[in-house]
Parts: sequence; structure tokens; C-alpha cells
Amino acid sequence: MKLVELVKLTDPKPINLLDTAQVKELQTALKQLGYPVGAVDGLVGPKTRTAWSEFEVDVSLGNPEIVSPVSIEKLQAMLNTDTTTGKVHDFSTTQGTIDAIRWECQSQGIGLNTQMAYVLATVEWETARTFKPVREAYWLSEAWRKKNLKYYPYYGRGYVQLTWKNNYQTYSDLLNIDMVKNPDLALEPNTALFVLVHGFKVGTFTGRKISDYINIHMTDFLRARRCINGNDQASKIAALAQKYM
Repeated sequence: MKLVELVKLTDPKPINLLDTAQVKELQTALKQLGYPVGAVDGLVGPKTRTAWSEFEVDVSLGNPEIVSPVSIEKLQAMLNTDTTTGKVHDFSTTQGTIDAIRWECQSQGIGLNTQMAYVLATVEWETARTFKPVREAYWLSEAWRKKNLKYYPYYGRGYVQLTWKNNYQTYSDLLNIDMVKNPDLALEPNTALFVLVHGFKVGTFTGRKISDYINIHMTDFLRARRCINGNDQASKIAALAQKYM
């Protein structure tokens, strides 16, 4: 992601004095990096303030109420090392997709072997072991989805199921593509890869993050299913994760 509005700052400015375009860009950048910014709405609310404060602490800068040219340089540097730029993956084989998922997990900072094992187990289960992005209820027709899914056309797509218009808008903003106009972009492997890992990292799908259940202190493959779909098939996916370990 290339910052355009924020780089116009020449002096430190209180975060509440940024214009709407600058706030939206700040929110989008923080969300891409995994900070819990909430909605990208151009408003400096509690979540945006907290996310910026966390960023300032993480990069050892100063007053968390201030946005400065130095902090924007740091922000751009972190974005430049993020996973949305540069890596070419081979999705033509299962092993190529597994390698891509492991790379993306490590790049987005959920690189524990236990975490990667659970992400891989989830993809194996959610894609019916194809390791290809799939549509929700892929065994049924588009006519069935249109008739039966209340969030149509924003039904589930990907390595895991991205649903609802607001989530398609979120990843449109993060990836600078229009998934609201064309939801099938969620089936493109690189897009699906980013959504998979970022969603696990920040809790997009259910509000639960993978680090809530799998971290350096604990490994709970059973409850980690809550990141995706409650307790549905939790024991089977836990067994798959153990296989990957």
C-alpha cells in the first residue's frame, strides 16, 4: 500500500485534525497491518485512537495523539514489508498452495508452527481437500445461492468463507480492488490467500483471532475453530492440525 494523503503532512498534527481522506488512509493502513481499527469511515473514534496509539508504542515513537511525518515514514516502511506486494506463488499444485500459505502466515506475523498447522488444516477442510478457493455451497447452483442466502451476492468465497458486503468492502479497501462490484475477485488465489491469513490474524470472520487460542503459551486446536465457525467440525479440524504438526 502506498500512502498518498498522509505523506502531505509537513508538520506534526493532532490525529483529530486530520482531514477525512487522511483518516481513511490511516485506518486502511493500520487495518492492513493488523491493528484493530474498526470501520474505515474517516472518523477518529476510540478504536482508531487506540489502534494508532498501539502503532506508536510498537515503533517506539512519541505522543500517540500526534501524527507526524516521522511516524508516517515508519508506517510506510512497515507497509512496504507487508505481504500485499511482490511474492509470486505457484497455486497449480497442493504443495505450492501449502508453501504459499506458510509464507503468508510468516509474513503477516502468525508464524508459529502450531498456528500454521491450524491454518493449513482449516484450508484443507474448508476447500474439501482441494486447496482451491471455493464458493459457499459449491456443490449447489448459483440459482440456489441467490434464492437461499440472505447476503447474496456477498456469499462465502475463498480458502475460508468471506461473507457479507461490509467484509467485501473491508478487503476492497485493504487490497485496492473492487470486490463489492465484483465479489468473485475473492476467488482469485492471491486475494483469497491474503483474506485467509489476515482474517485469522485480526479476527475478521467471527471476532476471534488465532492468537486467542494458539500462541507461545497455549495450543488449543479444538477451540481455535471459533475463529471461523463456532464449534462446527472442530474435532476433525483439530486432528488435521495435529497431522500437519
